[in-house]
Order: sequence, then structure tokens, then C-alpha cells
Amino acid sequence: MGHTPRYTRSGDLHIAYTVAGKAEEDLVHVPTWVGQIEVLAEEPSIARFLGRVCEFARVISFDRRGAGLSDPWLGVPALEEQMDDVLAVMDAAGSEKATLFGSLEGGPLAMLFAATHPDRVAGLVLYATFARTRWAPDYDWPPSDEERRARIEAGTEQWGQGAIPMGLAPSRAGDPAYVEWAGRMERYSAPPGVIRQIMEAIGQTDVRSVLPTINVPTLVMHRSQDSFLRVEYGRYLGEHIPGARYVELEGSDSLFSVGDSETILGEIEEFVTGARHEREPDRVLATVLFTDIVRSTERAAEMGDRAWREVLEGHDRLVVQALARHRGRAVKFTGDGVLATFDGPARAIRAAASIGEGAEGLGIQIRAGLHTGECEVMGDDVGGLAVHIGARVMSTATPGEVLVSSTVKDLVVGSGIDFQARGAHELRGVPGEWRLFAARP
Repeated sequence: MGHTPRYTRSGDLHIAYTVAGKAEEDLVHVPTWVGQIEVLAEEPSIARFLGRVCEFARVISFDRRGAGLSDPWLGVPALEEQMDDVLAVMDAAGSEKATLFGSLEGGPLAMLFAATHPDRVAGLVLYATFARTRWAPDYDWPPSDEERRARIEAGTEQWGQGAIPMGLAPSRAGDPAYVEWAGRMERYSAPPGVIRQIMEAIGQTDVRSVLPTINVPTLVMHRSQDSFLRVEYGRYLGEHIPGARYVELEGSDSLFSVGDSETILGEIEEFVTGARHEREPDRVLATVLFTDIVRSTERAAEMGDRAWREVLEGHDRLVVQALARHRGRAVKFTGDGVLATFDGPARAIRAAASIGEGAEGLGIQIRAGLHTGECEVMGDDVGGLAVHIGARVMSTATPGEVLVSSTVKDLVVGSGIDFQARGAHELRGVPGEWRLFAARP
């Protein structure tokens, strides 16, 4: 969010918080324990999401006591104590009344606060959260205590490698930049021993008895295929909070800024302000690059999981380096390839050729397809006919080939790049015939 954290006192503790935006309505983001407010904003999708919220609300966020930039805490504080932190941050920010936005383990704290301090809460927004995470006879979708213990043990052993943030956003798990940020986020939030205590405490949390006493307007959202926190958790909240509006979304990501974040933003904006302003996708001229590894499935079977994983890690490093060198932006990693955009076609061709040359050193071949055209930019994603054409051009390329549309060729006249005609092709789902060329920088 680009704002320097400040500190306020909550009893004897110092709580770090930030304030961003100048809108009249206040929104307090009640975070998870796995976080640090400065590192959180370094993930582009989160920075964009919170920046969009700042268009219609003043956003107040903080680090939970015992984590991030806030003072450490011996043991695990009760939710009752943590409510004091929310009050302290609101008072320090000059917020008399605010909408609370809670997700994951931030949700129970937001729910308890809304029930206890309705005079300070304009509304409650809950996304991908829960009232309780342990199995009970009348609450039978969570894991058993044995399964939870195994997960806690695994989570503690792998702490610092980014397993939790990656689990929250499976659609980004193949993105090396996200993976690097995820590990840093864990390391900056708290050490492994503290996280073990926090995970155990989350298992003891149960605010089901609080739900009927929540008397503020409430919006509950959950993704139907959420792979980290099953949709039943959200449905339960929607059914047991009086008058709550429940919205079930498409997708499998728990992280609010990944996937169809525009729908989540629209719901929050309408809830906070009473009106929703649908954003038209930004349209830009860009060169789209698609790559994939030739015969990846067969090569994986031949090499075995461990050796193939090392090859993929090497491939991803090549891609990241090539994009950085040629001003490209990775839109998404596909497991054995990448979709990227560039602001110049010559740079895109040279990046593709660089990836291809490096891949040969790993004992693999890639094929690449490029097209230049108008793209719709939708948050982290891109869409439109240009993207579709780029994918079809790649599927026509032969192993080791960088194949481009005639549009790309015509735009790089004088660049010194050589082209060999590959004839006219019909691209599935794209009208007309397309002249394609193999590019050699």
C-alpha cells in the first residue's frame, strides 16, 4: 500500500498499523497471523486489491500482536485481548465506526468484535473464514484432531518456504515470484515455534455461539472449490449469522486478491457504499508470449519426479531471468510454460529465443508463439482475442521454434531479426487465415 507503518499502544504492547486512502467510509482489515504489513503489500495482486479498496474506503490494517512488526507475546493471546488491539488501532486512526473485513483466522476476531462492539462496526465482511476449524459431531467437515496435528507438524517443519501462502493461492503456485514472496512472508511474520503455538490456538478457536448475537449488516463470501478452506465453512456462517448475505464465488483460491478478485471487490464496494462501479477492463497494445516444454508429460515419466522437478525449477529460473532482461511480465506459469506480455515485440522475440537456448542446456526443448494486439488487462490477468491468437500460434510451432504472427513480423522491421515464412494457417477458433513466421534474432 506504500504507507509507512505507525505504532499505537494497546495496554503494554505496541501494535503496528497503516492507514491508506482518503474516502469517507472506513474499512478495517483484520489480518491473519501469517503476515507483516510491509511485506504483504509487496505482492502485486494484494497491493492492487487494497489500492482498489482505497478508491471507496479508507483502509486501516495492522499486524496481530505477537506477529510481524507488532510486539512479541508470550503464549497465544485470547481473542478478548486482541479485541483491545482493534479498538486501539481504530482510535489511533481516528475511526469512530468502520466496516470490518476478516478472512482466514482474522474472521473469528472480526466476528467477536462485531458482536461485542456493534456501536463501532458499520458492517462485517467475511471472506474464506470459519467459526471453528476442528471436527465435531454436528460440524463434521473439518479434519480430525489427528489430521490437524499432522498438518501442524508438517507446517512447522516447512515454515519459511511459503507453503501456507502457496496453499492459499494454488493458481499462483507455479509462479516463482509468488513462491519467493510466500517464503519471505512466512519468515517475516513469526518464527516456527511461535507459528506452532498459533496453529494450535486456531484449533481451539470456536465462535459458533457468537454468531446468533451478531447484529450488524454482514456479507459472507466463499469460493465454491476453495482447496484450502472448504466451502462448508462459509455456508455455515451464512446460515447462522442473522440476516447475513451469503455469496458463493467460482474458483479454488483462498487469497482474496487472486482469481476473480473484481467480483469480490464489487461485492465489498456495494456493501460499504451502497453502489457498485463495474470497471471496464483496461485495454493496452501488448505482445503476448506463450511457451511450453515439448513432450513434458513423456519427459517427466522418463526422468522421474525428483529429476523432473529440478528441470522445471531450472526452466522457471530461465524464464524469470529472460523476462527481467527484456522487460516482460509473467501473467501466469502453466506448470511447463508461461504466458507473458511485453511492451515491444522485438524484446518478446529475444526473450523467447533466450528461454529456448537456455532450455537446451537443461536437456529440454520449448516452443513459443507470439502475437501483438489489443489485450484486456483484468487485475493480474490478461484476456481478449490477442491472447487467444498467441496461444494458437504457439500450438502450431515445432520443437525449438519461436513462431510469430505476421503482425509481429511487420512491427519489428529494421530490428535485425530474421524471419522464415511458415505459410498460411487456420488457427482454431480464430477467423481467417494467418501467415506465420519463424523468428531468429
